[in-house]
Amino acid sequence: MMEILPNEPTLDSRTPGMVDIIGKAKIIRSIYEGRDIVPLWNDLLARVTADHSDAAALFDLSIIMNSVGQKSEAAIAQRAALRLSKTYRLTFGRGTGLNVLVFVAKGDFTANAPIELLLEESNVNVLLHYVDANTPNLDVIPNHDIAFVAVAESTDNLPVLLNLERLLRDWRGPIMNNAPRVVMGLSRDGVAESLREAVAVVTPAIARIPRNVLQDIADGVLGPEAAAGIASYPFIVRPLDTHAGHGMEKIVDPRQLLGFLEAHPDPLFYIASFIDYSSEDGKFRKQRIAFIDGNAYASHMAVSEHWMVHYQNAGMSHFEDRRAEEAAWMTRFDEDFAIRHANAFAELGRCFGLDYFAIDCAELPDGRLLVFEADVGMYVHCMDSAELFPYKGQVMKKLFQAFEAALEQRARQRDQY
Repeated sequence: MMEILPNEPTLDSRTPGMVDIIGKAKIIRSIYEGRDIVPLWNDLLARVTADHSDAAALFDLSIIMNSVGQKSEAAIAQRAALRLSKTYRLTFGRGTGLNVLVFVAKGDFTANAPIELLLEESNVNVLLHYVDANTPNLDVIPNHDIAFVAVAESTDNLPVLLNLERLLRDWRGPIMNNAPRVVMGLSRDGVAESLREAVAVVTPAIARIPRNVLQDIADGVLGPEAAAGIASYPFIVRPLDTHAGHGMEKIVDPRQLLGFLEAHPDPLFYIASFIDYSSEDGKFRKQRIAFIDGNAYASHMAVSEHWMVHYQNAGMSHFEDRRAEEAAWMTRFDEDFAIRHANAFAELGRCFGLDYFAIDCAELPDGRLLVFEADVGMYVHCMDSAELFPYKGQVMKKLFQAFEAALEQRARQRDQY
């Protein structure tokens, strides 16, 4: 399906104005629901072949490519689109709601907050405006009711966030998540450091470690204590800027670490202490929770026999008992989990202070909340089968409505700016 794209347009072919696109929400939903996207692919490719300056077709092609795992091809298509236009419009529902200007950075689906998925059931117009490290100013942006900073933490995004801090320093008007410096601190080790003195929250000791130091640990020249906070085996190692468990491994001895290094040529890694968060039945449970204006909302829970739990590998669609457990957790979240961890949620809100962010966490036997990660770019959606996961629709609708209400409330304050 993925044919070679035409040559990228030159800078001289850049077209001004806003470009209407199909967008991530509709395309991803089609794939989740098993629809045939080949006709859409063929139509978009035909458009680009006929007109190399069709930014909308290039942009939507990049979304399809990212959806099927063709990252390098997606980056080429996205780069071509952004050379033509920096602003893209998505109209949801009747399009009679807010006009939300969203500052985003180039990259795959983890590069930015999933605002299109959060607003899929609304009547909002989302105006994606791409910025980078060299964006000189924000003089040319579309009319809007409220702005939202969606750029997530990553090595690639750090210079973008630094520039956004400058660009938004004197911003006048309603805006959410206008805290690029805070987002920059949401690296895995940054989150651990921020929560180091928290009482109700636990984080694994995490440090960045150069390859040569990790090699010395593998060779026995150094002990694990050479990595700050790591006292002994086992520990977790992963390359920087990886997600969904890619490249992550629990290391139990130097021999295994040698094998890991042979398989991963990366120059820099995260190393983290391993905390056994299994329950009495031996299974591991990991929850994703979104925070909107300081309030916590259930997103999903995965149950697995393996310590590395991700919703994609937990097989939730294959185990009725696990879905029943997730259903109970999601539907009783406000009366149960949120009550038990109210102090932890308050600490997280004070620590990060963002209008929107999400965490991956687990509940420890001693009642504390183990936080693995916090960021704005985590996937929060309601794309799973309504037949298999009938409980998700209403719970996620509550989250989505809260997000839209937060935007509307902030937009109503425009007279204060």
